[in-house]
Amino acid sequence: MTRLEALRHIAEQAARGELDFPTDVAVSLRVRTALDDPDCHVDAAARLVQAEPLLAARVVAMANSVAYNRSGRQIADVRSAVTRLGFATLRSLAMALVTRQMAGRPGSPVRQRAAAQLWAHTTQVAALARVIAQKVTKQNPDTALFAGLVHEIGGFYLLSRAEAYPVLLEALDPAVPAPAADPAGGQDGVDDPEGEIERELSLIILRRLAVPEEIVSAVSACGEGYLALPPAGLGDTLLLADELTAVRSPLRRGEAGMDGERALGSVDLAVGEDTLAEILRVAQDEVGSLTQALAF
Repeated sequence: MTRLEALRHIAEQAARGELDFPTDVAVSLRVRTALDDPDCHVDAAARLVQAEPLLAARVVAMANSVAYNRSGRQIADVRSAVTRLGFATLRSLAMALVTRQMAGRPGSPVRQRAAAQLWAHTTQVAALARVIAQKVTKQNPDTALFAGLVHEIGGFYLLSRAEAYPVLLEALDPAVPAPAADPAGGQDGVDDPEGEIERELSLIILRRLAVPEEIVSAVSACGEGYLALPPAGLGDTLLLADELTAVRSPLRRGEAGMDGERALGSVDLAVGEDTLAEILRVAQDEVGSLTQALAF
């Protein structure tokens, strides 16, 4: 079985509703579902978070990050962290844990490396998306953060299925050369059929998890790779963040996306040199702080 055949089989199962989530995901999803309740009180939310130690640690870390702690006053308890962050960010963190757990338990060294790199990529994109939403596209920063945290959820799910489909890991092994690009395009005129299936899988999973359609649409638009000038929507926000990040997704071997210089040029063209310099300055502080806080 080739990697493309394995991807198609997994995607066909997912389209039929046959998704095999790792056990840990179910627990984290219950926390996220409870936080979606409009009647959930801060005290109840704090108790929910405290029941999930990994989430509790990340909530406190996020509350003390540069992005959310403008006063410089450090806090050490979950309730204060929940109050400072607010429910929108709290739901994003709960979903971040779900996304990270989607890769399943640690497996082979190749799988561990791929999961670690994919999560590093994800957290950088999320943090950059938040800054770009504030400075360029004028989108809701918390929504942009959420979109960045889930935009590769299909990739994490594929890693969880690697035990059943070993060919998925073979393709991620750095010792195996990346496939050469096909100048004639892929089957049915699709230049990157594997990437297209991976993106479609992400959309199926997001809808299965009842993620708002605004987020699903942004992830879809990011996958299409067409940047509007000037960048304006949530999809543009996510695409710019995805292209500006220094950490590439391990699932994009052999894929030719917009390079960092071209992405910077797109922002410069849209907002001007001064604004771009401000974005990069703010991003340098916030991205490092947020990615550290999101180190599940």
